[in-house]
Amino acid sequence: MIVDSIQNSSKYISIHPLFEKAFAYILSTDLLSLEIGKFDIDGDNIRGIVSDKQGTTAADSTAKFECHNAHIDIQVCIKGKETIGWKPRNTCISPRGEYNPEKDVMFYNDSPDMFFGLTDGQFAIFYPEDVHAPMIGDDLIKKLVIKVKI
Repeated sequence: MIVDSIQNSSKYISIHPLFEKAFAYILSTDLLSLEIGKFDIDGDNIRGIVSDKQGTTAADSTAKFECHNAHIDIQVCIKGKETIGWKPRNTCISPRGEYNPEKDVMFYNDSPDMFFGLTDGQFAIFYPEDVHAPMIGDDLIKKLVIKVKI
């Protein structure tokens, strides 16, 4: 997992061959004007999902404690204050159901080891080994999730 501000994104473009294009999109887009929904940035390689909704409780979010096998998430807080729970996948011991390859998601009943906050212009990168519980907050949170194919 990586947590930083968008202004420092150039430090991360060499980590994955598609990160340069993903961060170029983030930096060149008026994120506040993005409409809610899903869209392609680079075909199946890079997709975006914009949400603008009320934050949820930690209990509701951790009920969907998730990770992905086929994608890396770059989660950008556009506006608001978001708390995210995190735990390394290799320490999770209680899977909830089977991996869903169509939705690229695996859920766990475990609890996060830690919680951290994001606010306007900050991002977190979640790799397949990062189980996360996003969208925890008391107010509206507008965010962009970039799905980068591994």
